[in-house]
Amino acid sequence: MSIQTLPPYPYLAVAPGRVNMLGEHVDYNDGVVLPAAIDRSVRVAAQPRSDRQVYLTALDLNESASFDLDHLAEKRTLTGKPLPAWARYPAGVAWALQEQGYAVNGVDAVFTSDVPIGAGLSSSAAVEVAFAALWRQLGGWDASAMTLARLSQAAENRYVGVNCGLMDQFASAHGVEGHCLYFDTRSLDWKPVLLPAGTVIIIANSLVKRSLAESAYNERRAACETAVELLKPHLPGIRALRDVSTEDFARLSYLLPEVIARRAQHIVEECARVEEAVDCLNRGDADGFGRLMIAGHASLRDLYEVSCPELDVLVDTAKSLPGCLGARLTGAGFGGCTVNLVEESAAGQFIQSLSDEYTRLTGKQTEVYLCRASRGAFCQAQ
Repeated sequence: MSIQTLPPYPYLAVAPGRVNMLGEHVDYNDGVVLPAAIDRSVRVAAQPRSDRQVYLTALDLNESASFDLDHLAEKRTLTGKPLPAWARYPAGVAWALQEQGYAVNGVDAVFTSDVPIGAGLSSSAAVEVAFAALWRQLGGWDASAMTLARLSQAAENRYVGVNCGLMDQFASAHGVEGHCLYFDTRSLDWKPVLLPAGTVIIIANSLVKRSLAESAYNERRAACETAVELLKPHLPGIRALRDVSTEDFARLSYLLPEVIARRAQHIVEECARVEEAVDCLNRGDADGFGRLMIAGHASLRDLYEVSCPELDVLVDTAKSLPGCLGARLTGAGFGGCTVNLVEESAAGQFIQSLSDEYTRLTGKQTEVYLCRASRGAFCQAQ
C-alpha cells in the first residue's frame, strides 16, 4: 500500500501503525509489552466546518461517508444508511470524545494509509488515534497522548464493538523515534527503550488471513482466567497471570490441567522475557534481545499454539539468513505477520532471500516491509 495524494486542506494529522517486538498475548493478562510505532501511518487532511456534520473520504477504498455529530449513537449516515464499517472508527472516536465532554468540530476529512489492513499492524488504531489528534487540534483542548489512546480504545470497544486492549492505541499515540516502548498494561507506566544501533525492523506478511483468530483468542483468554482461579488458593495475592513468577509457576503448574498449564506457562515466561529483553536493550545486547524474540516464537508455537505453518516457515527461514538477530510471529497469530530484527547492512539481501524462500516452500507470496521505529501521532496546521 502507498500513501495517496491528499487535498491541500489546512490541517494534517498523522498516526503510525505499530508492531509488537515482544510480549504477545500478555496484554489481557495485565502484563508488560514492547511495541514500537512504525514509519507506516494513517494521514488525514482536514478542514473544519461551521456545522455539526462530518464528511469522510477513504481514498484507499474509494468510498465516502457522512454523519452528524449529534446523532452518533444511531450509527447512520446523513442519508439514513448504516455507517460503513471503516467509518465507524472515526465516528466512534467522535462519540467517545463527546461522551467525555470534549468539544468536537464538524469537519471535511480525507485520509489514506500505508499500514496494511488485517496484518496485525494496527491499521484501525492508527485511524482512531489520527482522528483523535485531529479533533484535539481543531478543538484547542488539552489532552495527553494517553488520554487520546484510552478514548480511541473506548471507541473501538464500545462503539465499533471490538474488545481490544490498549497497546495498539498506546503505541500509535506515544511512539518515539528509534525506540520500542516498555508499557505496563496494568499501571499504564511506560518508558522508551532504545533499539540496537545499526538495526532495522523488517515485517513479513504471510498473507494468511487470521480466520481462526477470534474463537481461538477467546479460548486462550478463558484458559488464562481459569489458571488464575486454580492458582489463587496457593497464591492469594494474584489478580492475573502477570503476578505469577516463573518460580511459583514451576512449583504449582501440576495443579493445572495440561492445556491450561501450557497456556499459562507461555504467559508467565513471556512476561519474564520482556523484562529480560529490556535489560538486553539497556546493555546494547542485540544478540540477547534477538534470542528472546526467537524463544518467544517457540513458546507461541508450542505452548500457546497460535502459530501456523506459514508463520513458522517465515521465522525458520529468517533465523537462517545472515544479519537476522531475531524473528517471531507478531499479533494474534494464525496468520498475519512476523517481525524480524535485522542488521541494516544485510536488510536488502534478507528481504529478497526471505521472499524467495517463502514462495519456494509454501507456493505463496509474501509482502515484506522495511520499517523503523517512529514518532507517535501528531496534528499540525499546514
